[in-house]
Amino acid sequence: QVQLVESGGGLVQAGGSLRLSCAASGRTFSNYVMGWFRQAPGKERESVAAISGGGVSTFYADSVKDRFTISRDNTKNTVYLQTDSLKPEETSVYYCGARAAAVVLTRPRDYNNWGQGTQVTVAS
Repeated sequence: QVQLVESGGGLVQAGGSLRLSCAASGRTFSNYVMGWFRQAPGKERESVAAISGGGVSTFYADSVKDRFTISRDNTKNTVYLQTDSLKPEETSVYYCGARAAAVVLTRPRDYNNWGQGTQVTVAS
């Protein structure tokens, strides 16, 4: 198991940027695939991006390609999500997830460790 704590959310104007962070506990962070997800009120949790343990392989949802960037620093046990050109419809709670795995996992149900989430609000 790994404990996850997200930070970096907030209020931003449309077109703005935020950098989200997710700090993980444990000594084997590089064994974990990490993902970012978001969930708006009344909607299902959806995948945003994911990254392999070594950081070589990544996945992005089509809706965020070329605007969001996922990265990780295994020396700091932290995964990041740089969000640029944010849109009002992307207002959600953003969660990070973790799963010990050798390949990138893209679906929320593939993950078994979750943080508490960080609110991102994009004003129009």
